[in-house]
Amino acid sequence: MESIAFHLNCLVKGGAERVVSNLANQFASEGIKVYVATEWQDEDEFQLDERVTRVHVGLRPEDEKKNRITKFFLRIKYLKEFIKEYHPQVLVAFAQRANYRALMAAGNSDIPVVISIRTDPVGHYDAFSDKVQIKWLFPKAAGCVFQTTGQKEFFKPYLQENSTIILNPVNPKYFGLKKPEKREKVVMHHARLVDFKNQPLLCEAFVEVHKKHPDYVLKIFGPDSFDGTKEILEKIIADNHAEDYILLMGGSDELEKEIPKGAVYAFTSDWEGLPNSLLEAMAMGMPIVATDCPCGGPKTVMTDGKNGLLIPIKDKEALVAGLNRLIEDPELAERLGDEAAKIEEITNAQAIFVQWRDYLDKVIADFKKKK
Repeated sequence: MESIAFHLNCLVKGGAERVVSNLANQFASEGIKVYVATEWQDEDEFQLDERVTRVHVGLRPEDEKKNRITKFFLRIKYLKEFIKEYHPQVLVAFAQRANYRALMAAGNSDIPVVISIRTDPVGHYDAFSDKVQIKWLFPKAAGCVFQTTGQKEFFKPYLQENSTIILNPVNPKYFGLKKPEKREKVVMHHARLVDFKNQPLLCEAFVEVHKKHPDYVLKIFGPDSFDGTKEILEKIIADNHAEDYILLMGGSDELEKEIPKGAVYAFTSDWEGLPNSLLEAMAMGMPIVATDCPCGGPKTVMTDGKNGLLIPIKDKEALVAGLNRLIEDPELAERLGDEAAKIEEITNAQAIFVQWRDYLDKVIADFKKKK
């Protein structure tokens, strides 16, 4: 491979954006020409290696007053112009709309398009308009990267033989951390405060846990998404007079120093793609209680009773029981945490990069044979 282009909306700090920035930087370090084509730029974004070329393919100032349909076709036009000018050997799209745009712009060209599914397809790829676009566009894809088997099964028959499953890379700062001599009596959680993470369930469950273990507190790290979740959490805390034992910590750049202090980690999402927060907690060797949420992210990396405890989604009683079990059985907790830390073997940046590189090399080679 001599050149590669990634297409996504922007590089604001999120899961897909982190994966793209990491891969772009790694490919650039290997001497491969890398382009990142984005719709817009944000103030708080992941940094790209200076050898990576960032190209704006979104709307221009003069387009803002145009109607929605015109804007839609302009986005396709600008991406098509980018492909024609830079002509990468492969175009890799990340996230739903970027997938559609990439296939519309280059699906019939001499550039293979690899799409990537980053979330639970149910609720995100099952509207009537999605079904039409999937049937029309997805057979044009030269390949697809999924995060879980559940995602892959959803897209039968369009994305099977030429697809693969690759996990997210975990930031190396979470690997190889020294285990505290004595864990603090804290249940930990870290993720942005947003509805599908279901932090209200965690707070309500912890109120019950605290009745049995009044010396334990819950610390929730993560920035506000401004969707109303933070206000819901604050009301739960106020209604239960839990200000002293349920603590909203806000965002932190030093989670690797904070999270491992805790005794237990809770993951409560109702749905996810492959959640980075869960992978990070595993890498830090945390004893984890996690919801077995669709589309199978936790189940992809966790085995119940081996490297964590899996419970049904939205099940307050199961969450209470799981947290109490790990609090009351520290030997089991430490064993699960030690097993969880082995996630490093398959989620370190180099291992993930090699999987992406080898897969894309195969896609390019197969595409040339067909042409």
